[in-house]
Amino acid sequence: MAKSALITGVTGQDGSYLAELLLAKGYEVHGIVRRSSSFNTERLDGVYQDPHTSGRNLFLHYGDLTDGVTLINVLREVNPDEVYNLGAQSHVRVSFDQPVFTGDVTGIAAMRLLEAVRAAKVRTRIYQASSSEMFGATPPPQDEDTPFYPRSPYGVAKLYAYWATRNYREAYDTYAVNGILFNHESPRRGETFVTRKVTRAVARIKAGLQDKLYMGNLDAVRDWGYAPEYVEGMWRMLQAPDPTDYVLATNTAYSVKDFVRLAFEHAGLEWEAYVEHDARYERPTEVDALIGDYTKAKTHLGWEPKVLTPELVKIMVDADVKQLDDQLSGRAVRLDA
Repeated sequence: MAKSALITGVTGQDGSYLAELLLAKGYEVHGIVRRSSSFNTERLDGVYQDPHTSGRNLFLHYGDLTDGVTLINVLREVNPDEVYNLGAQSHVRVSFDQPVFTGDVTGIAAMRLLEAVRAAKVRTRIYQASSSEMFGATPPPQDEDTPFYPRSPYGVAKLYAYWATRNYREAYDTYAVNGILFNHESPRRGETFVTRKVTRAVARIKAGLQDKLYMGNLDAVRDWGYAPEYVEGMWRMLQAPDPTDYVLATNTAYSVKDFVRLAFEHAGLEWEAYVEHDARYERPTEVDALIGDYTKAKTHLGWEPKVLTPELVKIMVDADVKQLDDQLSGRAVRLDA
């Protein structure tokens, strides 16, 4: 029989790419989606299957990480071989504005899901989406043994989820792993995240629809990879014989200013003519540099990134230019990249 997987956050960037990957591998995929008065599944348009279709292998269930009872019910119904917890309030800057909410849906929700798996008595493998933001102020390079020093409510919440996952692995012999992923982007990244904010602005400025791009800290250094490659790493973690934690990264360093410059240059524009500073986008506590060492994942999983920041920028700018062209011409838009 085909393997089955349950994905929280299936409508997000990583969730949609992971769903596509698992479907291509022959999985039966189940995703948890929050009820909304509007459709919020556009990232799944390429694989979405009408509920009335027979023989389908993608199923969406209404639920929420704040609702433990529904989690238990879905787990009992699906009885998945693998669970991927990708759902969260994942915007670092917003976590300062909504710290308690972030703590609940990003941190405590992971414990809620782990306990739901235990209460439902399903034998499954669990992937917890951890984050490089847990390292925070600890100098790079960062790997699985680097001490944590989070600098945001988001990082603090992710650290809670990280230790909850390790605790359940050790206390209940649960196959549970933390994937400590460094920044990974794509054309499906939300428009309020800094990378997509930049590439979308470049497309609009090039088209004459926007005059300025307002940015916060341009000096922060990050390790940016390509999201479709990172979901492959998630899957590989759950295929390993024994559960352990892994860093996924590129071990390269680019500043936000570098990302901005590369994006504008790819569109044939001079970035300094369009970018201005706005202190509202600064974080109360900044993370200066995140650069990951993925040696363990390469050695144990055979995982290695291929798309580095310069190519990633081109992919994202080209996608946003095309999407804007399609919108302006009245053509239907789908996030294919």
